[in-house]
Amino acid sequence: MSPQNTAHGASQSPIGSAIASLRRVFWVVAGLSGVSNLLMLTGPLFMLQVYDRVLASQSVPTLLALIGLVIGLYLFLGGVDALRARMLVRIGWRVDEQIGPKALEQTLTIRLRNGRETAQPLNDLDQIRQFLGGAGPIAICDLPWMPLFLGIVFVFHPWLGILALVGGIVLITLTFVSELVTRKKVAHMNAQTVVRSNLVEAGCRNAEAIRAMGMLGAFRHQWGQQNDRYLRENTVVGDVNSTFSAYIKVIRLALQSIVLALGAYLAIRQEVTPGAMVAASILTARALSPVEQAIANWRGFVAARQARTRLDHILSKQDAHSERMQLPAPTQGLTISNLVVATSGGESVHAQKVLLRVNDLVLKAGDGLGIIGPSGSGKSTLGRAMVGIGTIRGGSIRIDGAELSHWDPERLGRHVGYLPQDVELFDDTVARNIARLIPDARSEDIVSAARSAGVHDLIQSLPNGYDTKVGAGGVVLSGGQRQRIGLARALFGDPFLIVLDEPNSNLDSAGEQSLLQAVRDARERGAIVVLIAHRPGALATVNLTTIIQDGRQVAFGARDDILRKTVRQVGETA
Repeated sequence: MSPQNTAHGASQSPIGSAIASLRRVFWVVAGLSGVSNLLMLTGPLFMLQVYDRVLASQSVPTLLALIGLVIGLYLFLGGVDALRARMLVRIGWRVDEQIGPKALEQTLTIRLRNGRETAQPLNDLDQIRQFLGGAGPIAICDLPWMPLFLGIVFVFHPWLGILALVGGIVLITLTFVSELVTRKKVAHMNAQTVVRSNLVEAGCRNAEAIRAMGMLGAFRHQWGQQNDRYLRENTVVGDVNSTFSAYIKVIRLALQSIVLALGAYLAIRQEVTPGAMVAASILTARALSPVEQAIANWRGFVAARQARTRLDHILSKQDAHSERMQLPAPTQGLTISNLVVATSGGESVHAQKVLLRVNDLVLKAGDGLGIIGPSGSGKSTLGRAMVGIGTIRGGSIRIDGAELSHWDPERLGRHVGYLPQDVELFDDTVARNIARLIPDARSEDIVSAARSAGVHDLIQSLPNGYDTKVGAGGVVLSGGQRQRIGLARALFGDPFLIVLDEPNSNLDSAGEQSLLQAVRDARERGAIVVLIAHRPGALATVNLTTIIQDGRQVAFGARDDILRKTVRQVGETA
């Protein structure tokens, strides 16, 4: 994670590129480290002058002058160290600024592809930022200055230099041993941390079910087992790290005392001065201090390095967002041909399980499509695929003739309205939820979407109207209110393609009438509306219907024809 290492391979990884873009700042930090280490000579040189000049001449003015000079140098040293620490914090900040949006996008992508919620990419980025802004880089920048201090000790006397050098070799050896011992242990600890965090998140999402169905004891037992594994791994890493740190500290202190003792012996033999004896002891301690600091921060260094490896691996899979030509707003239709949707299955195609096969679907502007079929047949999978969610292993989905992959997802999203089965709202106002969090959304567009969904009067009845905070997930609203506000969000901006998955599951009769009217209005202005439902009766406002059974499309055509055939088949079966 040093400037030299981070610059290497910058073209090979996003993190490396982000850090390499700050190379000049790293060199400034390295320069400040050089100034800091040179100023650390203040103490030894002061002791040398006191013992060899002040005591010999018994000059108080000389002593006072030295004290004034030393105080000034130490104040300057404090300013340099503070500036260096501030710059490192800002380096971490800049890296987070560059990588954060990509890490967030990959966090959401993992959720869409694998169906699991995890904040691992963002947690890894936090780990890297905290290391860059901590004491670890300072210790790394100080390590190259060890030869300077050891060289000065050699100048005092070769035997003193050899003793200090041997001590340095011992400490560096222990550092590498610590790296070998802790590398896998830190990886195991981080893995247990992720599992523990995911378990807690799952518990929070299912808190109501846990409380209502008496699952607290069982969940607490499961969490306790996972927490024990996490604590065990954390304790193992802590024990190893603290043991190495303790012995390295002892060796450094002992070595400092031994150097002082050897210096005293050489002073008795009049081979060095008393000032050189004390200065050599201080310089030895200073030379070995970066090694001790490196060991103290080694756990953070290993964690940051592993976080970088994971994050680089995830970001390397990110789709190349090359500048796509901006296509005109869709106005014509949607076609599906030989579509095959599968599970993500990692990187292996053979590990993917086919979820849905659709032969052909052709929808024109103003069409309404009803998707019906039994539970688990693949209806929601088809709806998600239409809005660009899921792993398409074969076939194509085209809007106005262009495949979904040809559209910029952000630009296409402005022309898409989507209401999933489980409506999740952001912890923000009703207005911002309807406006899809767009900061400069016009009030009239928000009200228009609410009126289209038939929810304007309901919103006005809330404590603060459109400015009512809905809480995390919309907790302050009922299920029907969340669904109707979610419908308004789907209708915001008059999108061309609107996919509604079980939109009436939580609605009363008034809400269902508002829904049907919203579908009619959208079709009249030329939108394509896709309505996913279990019951054929919910499809009163569509003109086309497709039936999905066991992950396959078994029928597609005019609504009345399809429903008539379905009723006939049911009668024949009976």
